[in-house]
This record gives sequence, structure tokens and C-alpha cells, in this order.
Amino acid sequence: MSAPLRPRATRAPLAFPRTLTVGVLGAGRVGSVLGTALAAAGHRVVAASGGSGASRARVALLLPQTPHRSASAVARAATDLLIVAVPDDVLADVVADLAASGALRPGQVVAHTSGAHGLAVLAPAAAAGARPLALHPAMTFTGTPDDLSRLAGSSYGVTAPAELRPFAARLVADLGGVPEWVGEADRPLYHAALAHGANHLVTLVNEAADRLRDAGVDRPEKVLAPLLRAALENALRLGDDALTGPVSRGDAGTVRRHLDRLARTAPESVPAYLALARRTADRAVAAGRLRPADAASLRDVLDGMEVVA
Repeated sequence: MSAPLRPRATRAPLAFPRTLTVGVLGAGRVGSVLGTALAAAGHRVVAASGGSGASRARVALLLPQTPHRSASAVARAATDLLIVAVPDDVLADVVADLAASGALRPGQVVAHTSGAHGLAVLAPAAAAGARPLALHPAMTFTGTPDDLSRLAGSSYGVTAPAELRPFAARLVADLGGVPEWVGEADRPLYHAALAHGANHLVTLVNEAADRLRDAGVDRPEKVLAPLLRAALENALRLGDDALTGPVSRGDAGTVRRHLDRLARTAPESVPAYLALARRTADRAVAAGRLRPADAASLRDVLDGMEVVA
């Protein structure tokens, strides 16, 4: 007779206090606002650190009851949760230094806010017994109180060990957000998508504003605001069906005139126009909005301009 099957062992969920003791390492635009949001949700933000005068000013403005401390002092004070909101390229060194100094403790959650990094960068913290968490708000920040209202409903790119997922979901809910679970290997792609959409949008809008000024428009923001808002809303709602304009119609002559004038007035804008026009043409063809024959004439114009440039 075979032995009876034993029930599979399950891990008990990790237990954390309802009110977390939190420290913010890197009180820049992101860290200071997240710290303020956590404090507003009822958590105790007991220490913050920032190397610049601007960071100290943000702490004084947004977290007036929170003392400014050294990085290691913040890490030691943050017995439940340490938010590490430092630039991507220094994150690994900061985490390694904290672990080497003995500032991290077993059971403490160490959460970084980098979009590009996942859990691997937190390996020294995990080796010290801390629990690693990647928590990236998909939002742009100014480091002012205005940011707090934008957090409501924002998405957070979260990468977490399985046992820490309930805690991560709770933390995002406390911040008024929604978790998007991102795999470790997909963090660079996730972040590239956000940077391509948000950061390059700012560049594109300012390029358009500069060219309107070149054309004699005194207040380009007034001209662009309704147009760009409608274009963004349509793109989010309709996808490639929102495409309009000369490239999507295959108006090669109009595009040629654009490029000729840009080359004379603002040659620095030509490479970006060419790259975006090509990608727009590709998407318009794939969506069935641009006939391949018309796309070929358009590409001849674009390729000819690149040779001249």
C-alpha cells in the first residue's frame, strides 16, 4: 500500500505592519514625491537623503517633518521600507555600498524606482537579507506638490519575488496607483517604451514649437495645444487609425517641400523628420492606410533628401 500523499507545503504570506517605517534615499523629483505620497497614506517617513541643495529644498517643502540624514543613516532608520530613488547609472554602486557598510537589515524591503533595472541590481541587498523590489512609477515628475494629484491612477512597473507581490500590490494601492507586473528580462524594453513615448514627445513638441516660431507664429503653444491633445487622445484610442497628414496620404510633393524648407531654415531638424516620416510610412502601410505604390514615391523623396543631407 502506498504512503498517503503529504500536503504540499505553502509559504505563509510575509507579514508587514499596517504603518510602515520608511526612508527615502535620493530625495530628487521622484523620491521626494513618493515619500510625500506614502506619508499621506499614513506611513512614517522617518529619514530622507539627497546630495544637492535642490534635494534638501524638496525635503523641506514636501516632507517638512522628516530629518535629512546621510545615506547609511536613512537605510538604518528605514526598518520596513527603503526607497532608493537615485539615477540609473549609480544605482548599483549605491546598493553595493549600503550592503557593504552593514546599513541594510534582514527582512527590510529595498525598493528602487528605476524603470530600466529589475531585481538583479539589488543582489547585494538580497545577499544581506533584505527583500528586493523594483517599483517604477510610469509618470513624469517636477518634484513639486503638483505631482501628487497626478499619481492617482498612475501605473507602476513592478518586478518582485512571488512572496513579495502582495506587499508590492498593497504599496502601489497606497500610492493610488495600479501595478503592471514586468518580467526581469523585460525591464529595458518596458523602460525604452516609456522613454520613447514621453521623453521624445517633449523633444518633438518643442521642435514643432521652434519651427512655428521660425514661421512667424508668436505663440506656438496656443496653436499646438488643441491639435496635439486631439492627436494624443486619438492615438491612444484608435492606434494607427489615428494617422493623418501628408505621409499617411502619400503626398510626396508636400513632404519634399517640408524637407527643402527645413534644410534651409533648421537643418538640425531634418534627421528627426526623416526618421519619423519613414516610421510613419511603414505603420501607415501596415495599417492599410497608405498604398505601397504611394509609399514608394514617398520613400524616394525621403531617401533622396538623406543623400543631400
